[in-house]
Amino acid sequence: MSIPQVAPQCEQQAKPLQPHASLKIVIVGHVDHGKSSLIGRLFHDTGSLPEGKLEAIHAMSERRGMPFEWAFLMDALQAERDQGITIDVSHIHFRTPVREYVLIDAPGHREFLKNMVTGAAQADAAVLVVDAREGMQEQTKRHSYLLHLLGIRQVIVTINKMDLVSLAQDRFQKLSKDVRHYLSELGLDLQHTQIIPVSARDGDNIVTRSIRMDWYEGPTLAESLDGVQQPVSVLEMPLRFPVQDVYKFDERRIVAGRIETGQIRLGDTLMFSPSNKTARVASIEAWNARIKPVAARAGQSIGITLDEQLFIERGEVASLVANPPTLSNVFRGRLFWLGHAPLKVGKRYKMKLCTAEYTVEVQAIERIIDVNDLGMRESQEVERNAVAEVVLRARGLIALDPFDYNMSTGRFVLVEDYDIVGGGLISMEGYADQRPTGIKSSNIFMVEHRVPEPDRWRMNGHRGGILWMTGLSGAGKSTLAFSLEHYLFQRGYQVSVLDGDNVRHGLCSDLGFSPEDRVENIRRVGHAAVLFARAGFLVITAFISPYRADRDRVRMLAPGLFHEIFIEADLETCEQRDPKGLYAKARRGEIDEFTGISAPYEPPKLAELQVDTKAHSIEECLAKLTDYVSRTFVVTK
Repeated sequence: MSIPQVAPQCEQQAKPLQPHASLKIVIVGHVDHGKSSLIGRLFHDTGSLPEGKLEAIHAMSERRGMPFEWAFLMDALQAERDQGITIDVSHIHFRTPVREYVLIDAPGHREFLKNMVTGAAQADAAVLVVDAREGMQEQTKRHSYLLHLLGIRQVIVTINKMDLVSLAQDRFQKLSKDVRHYLSELGLDLQHTQIIPVSARDGDNIVTRSIRMDWYEGPTLAESLDGVQQPVSVLEMPLRFPVQDVYKFDERRIVAGRIETGQIRLGDTLMFSPSNKTARVASIEAWNARIKPVAARAGQSIGITLDEQLFIERGEVASLVANPPTLSNVFRGRLFWLGHAPLKVGKRYKMKLCTAEYTVEVQAIERIIDVNDLGMRESQEVERNAVAEVVLRARGLIALDPFDYNMSTGRFVLVEDYDIVGGGLISMEGYADQRPTGIKSSNIFMVEHRVPEPDRWRMNGHRGGILWMTGLSGAGKSTLAFSLEHYLFQRGYQVSVLDGDNVRHGLCSDLGFSPEDRVENIRRVGHAAVLFARAGFLVITAFISPYRADRDRVRMLAPGLFHEIFIEADLETCEQRDPKGLYAKARRGEIDEFTGISAPYEPPKLAELQVDTKAHSIEECLAKLTDYVSRTFVVTK
């Protein structure tokens, strides 16, 4: 058996290697489409194989009575050689005259998707391998979607085994069209996506341009790899320093961890999230360093001491004060589910984000994505190997970043019974940063009233309070609020309505409907409502107030005065009513960030009262409200 003959290597003009880190490329594709063979050939044809390696693989093949396979250069595990599949993730360094690379060979078999995700999560770009005979298989599409899910936007596609379809140009063009259509549906920039016809076995268009496929005029695989752009440097990104641990050493408290992005300098003022504590960097500690460094950068594991003895815990994220991470107890996740048991609404999992661990609950499964046609469907559970968009909620605030802002703090994994069952990317679409703004004014003091609240209540004949009506647009909040106001006023109550539309003509006229503006709108209204309630008024509010956290913050301003009333009607009912024509405009795309259509609504979990306007008439709903007021607020003079 002779060693396969290879074509001479292409002559490339040598360029100096770039000073930055190696480019990480993941190789993915359906099982048996030739990933490992393609890598083996690429290594051989670029002269990257250690001396004698090819001969050793050839001798091994002869001893086993097997034909020579380029894949054997990669398949290092005994189980892989016996079964002919890649099980684990392999990392191999090689170089072209332009720069150095780390190739990540990820398994294609369905049972090893967790390994594939692990490998792809580390990559800067990807090579997708498609068999010229079989075309785009389900697993090929699944891998493509996972690349999209992991934020990899630079993809090179190789149509492999062209020798098995007689090097046919029309077959290549058909598959290219299929691939381009699918990748375009994912939103990839096809202007920079190369699709290359190759034969890994014979070396066509791997490093050397194929003479047999002279109809192809594009770049080889090696040339395409050299054309991949370096990702944004982690040094240019905002500082994110997750705390691994805090050690007490020589009377010092050393905060230790690995800098994920950005840089730390001596004297920097850091903010630790989610606790929001701040302190200056007093020293930077490095192991086995003769001289203490004055700065540290992304990728370094260091310790720091602070000018104040703060209580800092593992999992907190240090940043510069001017650019901290987002704080939120709820976020959207684009999730790939790996668990044997399905993910379900209401179930809790341990979430790992950098060095932190949180218990999160699945608040909603918004849609399941079919990787074959990218269609979407609704479901209350996510099966193994499925892709879904979910909403996760924690009890406390989490320090995080949207993935498209910072990859390092925008990826998470879910754990159940010590096993990783899912992973995904963080999106804050529709949700606002919950970081407290604090009081910006100085020299201000709280002033106590001379008229106690109980005296006001006895004079009015009723307690002061806030009836906070929340629900979708069209649920009937304003109708019930003004009807209730009229009814109570006729009976001598000191009562007034704060309505969403009315306050936006004055108090909140400067606000729009972005998540951040919605939060500020409710903050202002909440404080105004508390002032009225403490003056003895019964304040009725009619606001969508879509975020549970915002309503909870108003409750915390005056826990004994706040009464949450859920005006319930499903989306279909509200759209049928559509009293202001807003749903129709939102469906036409004329209104952005519209609750229920393009922005989330979080219904109350423990409302003091729930009024179903779909199941009951206005009169019946009003009767329920007036009965609640009578039982709750009446005071004997």
